[in-house]
Amino acid sequence: MTIFTTLFPLGWQHYLMGGAFIGAGAGLLFILTGRIGGMSTVFSSTWSFVVQRPFFQQARFTESRNWRLVYALGLVLGAFIWWLGFAGGVAESTAVPVWQLVVGGFFLGYGARLGNGCTSGHGICGLGSLQVPSLFAVLTFMATAFLTANIFARIAA
Repeated sequence: MTIFTTLFPLGWQHYLMGGAFIGAGAGLLFILTGRIGGMSTVFSSTWSFVVQRPFFQQARFTESRNWRLVYALGLVLGAFIWWLGFAGGVAESTAVPVWQLVVGGFFLGYGARLGNGCTSGHGICGLGSLQVPSLFAVLTFMATAFLTANIFARIAA
């Protein structure tokens, strides 16, 4: 068994293709509009439609919410197209309990706010534009992920 079949039991080609499309999309967004395509700001700018609190009504959210909402819808549409074409329309499932997904989502959102951006913003757009703070953010994300995965793997064993 090679390292590729161990690390990627379902194959690696679709990961490569997905990464190429994500990189091309982020690059095209920046080249054509000068905009950075991170997803955590999409969340905050979308809330600016319905929440009137001062944080959500900042100009950086209200002035960008329309294109960010279209950007997020494109992400969802792209995932749906992939699901139909490559997954054969078969629903995937996970054995992870819902409460763990909710807690993980909370920590992810908190970390994105604390790190002034999410993994997509720092990892794809920030590193792509050679931003040193994004390099430190990505290294922190990865170190935390490796540590957390190893701790939970030992607990589950």
